[in-house]
Amino acid sequence: MDSGYYAAFAGLVARTQALDTAASNLANTQTAGYRAEREFFRSVLLDPLAGNSQLGGTVNNFGVLGGDHLDLGQGVLTPTGNPLDLAIEGQGFFAVQSRGGLRYTRDGSFHRARDGQLVTAAGEPVLSSQNRPIPVPPGEISIGVDGALSVGGGVVATVGVFTFPAGTQLSPEGKNRYVAPPKVQAGLATDAIVHQGSIEAANEDVIQGSLDLVVMQRQAETMQRALTIFHTEFNKLATEDLPRV
Repeated sequence: MDSGYYAAFAGLVARTQALDTAASNLANTQTAGYRAEREFFRSVLLDPLAGNSQLGGTVNNFGVLGGDHLDLGQGVLTPTGNPLDLAIEGQGFFAVQSRGGLRYTRDGSFHRARDGQLVTAAGEPVLSSQNRPIPVPPGEISIGVDGALSVGGGVVATVGVFTFPAGTQLSPEGKNRYVAPPKVQAGLATDAIVHQGSIEAANEDVIQGSLDLVVMQRQAETMQRALTIFHTEFNKLATEDLPRV
């Protein structure tokens, strides 16, 4: 069989999956703190015992989508005027105590709850650098570039900004929440800057997202046409040439 069939098939599968990723990125261009996902590729791995197989060697020459990884590039910081809105410049995430456990986000749309705690738009406690809820007493609020939250001139707590070891892949949960892998411990960021009164936009803009979506669609269509051509040739071989043998 022509190896082009496998190339077209692997390409169609990869481009279809990448198309889903591009559509998700475009749909979340207006989501605060959203981290775009980018596809990566790997080789097809057949049965390890098939290493000497001609078929196995042929298939493994073509890449398939290995999955997605988060693009941790910086998003645009937009001033809001709300003293409890926070944005991170640099690497790092805010820690949130959700019902499902510890979650991380770049969405700093925070406010003061009725009980006085600093919470997310969903009412979940934002954690300090000590992994504790942050009290926000009444008064004039000031938050420094290191996350130190002061009310009336006195420091109350430091808003935690956390990073992970190099190579750590966080799992998306919802639109802009992320879960750390089991047994991976977050550490405090050392070079991140906290901006008070601002929100970080998604790191995927509408123009780039639309362009990526169109490119993926065209590539998927090309692979589909190629697969159809090879499939037609195989049918012709089976119906016309093989009976002559």
